[in-house]
Amino acid sequence: MEKKALFETGDLLRSFTGHVGLVISQQTFERIKETVSQGRRPGHFFAQGCPENIDYLVQVPVFFEDGTYDIMKSMNIKAVPQDSGERRPRLEEMLRNV
Repeated sequence: MEKKALFETGDLLRSFTGHVGLVISQQTFERIKETVSQGRRPGHFFAQGCPENIDYLVQVPVFFEDGTYDIMKSMNIKAVPQDSGERRPRLEEMLRNV
């Protein structure tokens, strides 16, 4: 069986408030969550007492341009088809330096 996902690691996306971010892998998320602060921007996943279940279908880990991360609900983010502002390389560089 093939695992379904709306977003894949490395996808560039935009939140409904206009923040641009990069979808990160589970391993990268585990590495940065202790050192990078959570942005808690509108549209992030929050369920009191419910643990994170990153599945890239409903909950998507995203690293944003302001240096924060969030686990976003997939209905609140949209893929950016083209990287016109060279944002992807800048975000990848920021992740390497964390």
